[in-house]
Amino acid sequence: MTLHQLRIFCAVVQAATMTRAGKQLGLAQPTLSQQLSKLEESVGTRLFDRTGGQMTLTEAGQFLARQAQMILNDFDSVEAGLREFSSGHRGIIRLAGLNSIIRVLMPEAIARLAETFAEMEFDIHEVAPAEALELLYGRSVNIGLIAANSVAQSSLSFIQIPVMSDPYVFAVPSHLKLSAIGDPGRDLPPPDRKILNSSIQFNFGTQHTQTVAQWYQQVLPHHRQIAQCRSYEVALSMVRAGLGVCLIPALAAHDRNGGPSGIDLYATDQPDRQMVALVPAQYCRVDPYKTFLHILQETAGTVRLPKILPMPPFIRQAAARRDERIAG
Repeated sequence: MTLHQLRIFCAVVQAATMTRAGKQLGLAQPTLSQQLSKLEESVGTRLFDRTGGQMTLTEAGQFLARQAQMILNDFDSVEAGLREFSSGHRGIIRLAGLNSIIRVLMPEAIARLAETFAEMEFDIHEVAPAEALELLYGRSVNIGLIAANSVAQSSLSFIQIPVMSDPYVFAVPSHLKLSAIGDPGRDLPPPDRKILNSSIQFNFGTQHTQTVAQWYQQVLPHHRQIAQCRSYEVALSMVRAGLGVCLIPALAAHDRNGGPSGIDLYATDQPDRQMVALVPAQYCRVDPYKTFLHILQETAGTVRLPKILPMPPFIRQAAARRDERIAG
């Protein structure tokens, strides 16, 4: 059985006569007769009773008529879908990146892309920066969303497209008020001082991990690392429970209700995390990737970060001491 034979069969069934079916298909009647005979030969049974110039479906013909129409409809749908792939209006965008930026930006970005490319699909991997790079190099994804300083620049062979700046904030339990604290050892009672000196840090296997560890040493020289995490959600849950404090990107604390409950966020002296999209050069110039990257930047520009309180005096003082050492 071939699709060509099935189309002829369905046309004859709907037209009721070979002559009318021939006109619809633009085929001569002998050709139709030949193809129908081959179809009957391939299925091993008669599909039509031919009496008095009339063609009546046999029981086998009635069965095939029902099935053939569904087969042809499905095939037409496949053809249409493939045409959308070839025209760039349908396809799969595969991306990998940090949970925080994917969670905040992707829902709106996908919805906006659908206004132009309604049939696009997404394959999303929430991974650490090193894993995102591996997936890019392995051609398993088309786009990587990571922090620019999380990988060695010399190892990159992709176009870096800026997405947004993400400030680092100091997350503490909301009952721990730091706005007027210049010397934690003097200004805080022992229970609060213990919480402040209990750090929750991250091990993403990136260069920035060491920078954060040095920051804790400068700002809280008496701190003790009580936990090491690999997700910001876990770290924030521990802060909310009053177990300790952590330095995190503001996006990690983003909440559509305005901010994480039970947690206050303070500004720090750490440079903003620069979020970028890593893209193989060929994808920057073709749709739907080009349009999606533009939408991603636009969406990032509308993000409202959670409330960030002014930098506590003891963090500002630690930054000043560091700057003096560098200048000296």
